[in-house]
Amino acid sequence: MKTNNKFKVTKGSAISLVVFGVVQGVGFRPFIYRLANNFSYKGWVKNIGFGVEIRLESKEKTDFKGFLKTLRETKPPLSKIEEIILKPASFRNLNNFTIKKSKLEESFVFISPDISICENCHQEMKNPSDRRFHYPFINCTDCGPRYTIVQSLPYDRKQTTMESFKMCEDCAREFENPLDRRYHAQPIACPVCGPFTSLVNSRTGKKKKGGIREAASLVKEGKILALKGLGGFHLICHALNYEAVRRLRKTKERKVKPLALMALDIETIEKFAILTPTEKKMLLSARRPIVLLKKKKDIKGIAPFLDEMGFMLPYTPLHYLLLEHIDLIVATSSNKKDAPIIKDEKEGIIELCDYILTHNRPIYMRADDSVLRIVKNKPLFLRRARGYVPYPQKVSKELESPKHILALGGELKDTISLYKNGYVITSQFLGDLDEYQNFKYFEETIHHLTHLFKVKPEVVVSDKHPDFHTTRYAQKSGLPHIQVQHHFAHILAPLLEHEISPQKKVLGVSLDGYGYGEDGIAWGGEFLITNYSSYKRFAHFKYVPLPGGDLASKQPWRMAVSYLMDAYGSKFPRVKSMEKVYKNKIDGVISMIKQKINSPLSSSCGRLFDAVSYLAGVSPLETEFEAEAPMRLESAANIDVKESYGFSVNGDLPPFQISFIRTIQSILKDLEQKTPTAYISARFHNTIAQVIVNVAERARKDLNIDTVVFVGGVFLNKILLQRATDLLEQKKFKVLRPMNYSPNDESISIGQIAYALNKIKGGFDKSNPYR
Repeated sequence: MKTNNKFKVTKGSAISLVVFGVVQGVGFRPFIYRLANNFSYKGWVKNIGFGVEIRLESKEKTDFKGFLKTLRETKPPLSKIEEIILKPASFRNLNNFTIKKSKLEESFVFISPDISICENCHQEMKNPSDRRFHYPFINCTDCGPRYTIVQSLPYDRKQTTMESFKMCEDCAREFENPLDRRYHAQPIACPVCGPFTSLVNSRTGKKKKGGIREAASLVKEGKILALKGLGGFHLICHALNYEAVRRLRKTKERKVKPLALMALDIETIEKFAILTPTEKKMLLSARRPIVLLKKKKDIKGIAPFLDEMGFMLPYTPLHYLLLEHIDLIVATSSNKKDAPIIKDEKEGIIELCDYILTHNRPIYMRADDSVLRIVKNKPLFLRRARGYVPYPQKVSKELESPKHILALGGELKDTISLYKNGYVITSQFLGDLDEYQNFKYFEETIHHLTHLFKVKPEVVVSDKHPDFHTTRYAQKSGLPHIQVQHHFAHILAPLLEHEISPQKKVLGVSLDGYGYGEDGIAWGGEFLITNYSSYKRFAHFKYVPLPGGDLASKQPWRMAVSYLMDAYGSKFPRVKSMEKVYKNKIDGVISMIKQKINSPLSSSCGRLFDAVSYLAGVSPLETEFEAEAPMRLESAANIDVKESYGFSVNGDLPPFQISFIRTIQSILKDLEQKTPTAYISARFHNTIAQVIVNVAERARKDLNIDTVVFVGGVFLNKILLQRATDLLEQKKFKVLRPMNYSPNDESISIGQIAYALNKIKGGFDKSNPYR
């Protein structure tokens, strides 16, 4: 938070403040009204284009520092202050302090994310004498729905999905009172105004008003319930009823992929998971993400073959009221396989459940639950959505541009990002765009966010892959089109977030499953010397074949064969895990690789993890979901093991090639000696960490590089991230990673914005300005 507070203090002081950030629609003006009156200051507060403008007057000599200190320390929980600009003002001897009506300007007004029920509302909801006792839509300026109900700006009730609910006299009185917690709380509601819940029998269509207690009873009986939340429906069942969990998995076509749990309170979670203080704090935060926690006691069918389970606490009043009757439930998104989360009954929710606990407040923009884990006491996002979107990212002054930019991301785990007036807005997780419904969701999100934030794109940015849906969308847009290599964009995202100078060179370590390389080959084990303008490939994992192409990412045994052939040739030693594969299939893959038939080359780190996971005996023949094999391998590791395997870094000049022949051979020796899987897994993780350190030290020696950036989906691996960070920091490297975004492909669109801004700032060749 920046503050410019140099001004002359005189008797009869006056000052003008402009506060930039998320300060509209979050109770900021009534907060300033109350604060000014507490200090006996006169003046006014009003919304302006980028924030809030405040005028303060005092008849006494003052520097207003007490006011500013209290402002920073007690600001509304939903607000986010980016900068405060102070200016001296002429003393007018005003009589009082007022909240001025604001004019909508052509500007960038920020919208708060959806926030969990606050403690004040929670206590009112539990109080039998309160008029909102057990009311499932209680909210105030400090909590409740925002992003998912806003249709347009300005942020007024009539521009949200609450427009059809007329305020009763009591709500209107609270809404107009600056001293009330619900002053200008646009979603304000009560049992008189509505919204209202109803319980629907999926089979008969019979509807019953209310129905929360009955819904809980049905869940206890083993029924599957669809509950309408903030950004979509949850599918809910009793977490400790394995038969109900099994039925839910069948309904969702999800055999082993982990399911999220919602618990009434921390005490319930602590029965089943080990919590650190940071994890507890994150669970209790107003964002209420799903947090991955180490298992203390396994729950059958929730996260098989893994050592963690994902827990969250209730974040809407409706969830709390349901959990008063049953303290632990499965609460997973109600999407059909590979489709977006369902946001209304018309989208086929009836097919997925026995009963529906719904309500009549429409969801305008769908959003999944956010998912994260804690690494070195900091969040590591697996999915950034509800509770965090659409918080803006400020860019450094030297990158600011008057142009509006639209960045489309990649293809898998996609997001879009918009740039306007010094800020980047990144969408919620949109899914994999090779699915038609997800691509429509992608288009809807572009339309909504550009309309909401009044962004008129002048430049569009995409990946360099010629066949991505995002690339084709950009080409059809008719806008000047910038393309950015996949791993380069990955690395630029945390550089933008951490406001690293555009000229500074770093070593970007980009480890993932796939990204289209400049040579047309699938990259994924990349070490790039990077600044905002360009990159040089300093090192990469040795290319190995992907037998069967995309099939190799779903059947890890294929990658095991590929790496065995790389280490030994076609007559490789017998491995126990390979006995599960028919010999004719193995021979077929060997033949494909030898004859270079449907076996494209790749430097993918993700595929190396797949191979080792299969060789170690923890991966199935065919995986159900992306990264299943690496996740099983990580879960199997003994983190106390410090040894690693050998590897080779080949070449006299960059790009160096990193070979894992010695690694694979050592793993096979361990397998032959019946070394526990926990040791093999740990040694392999340590090997990848040592590879990173080796390359980083070469970059420092050759190029004086002191900063290393970790990006790519492989760095969702907690063991690898911790080990590599610790080793580099011990050697006095500065290590950066995304903190407010995921290191996976969700951050690609942010890196694309960074590249475009730098390009625009530096100018283009006039003959082809956007290439």
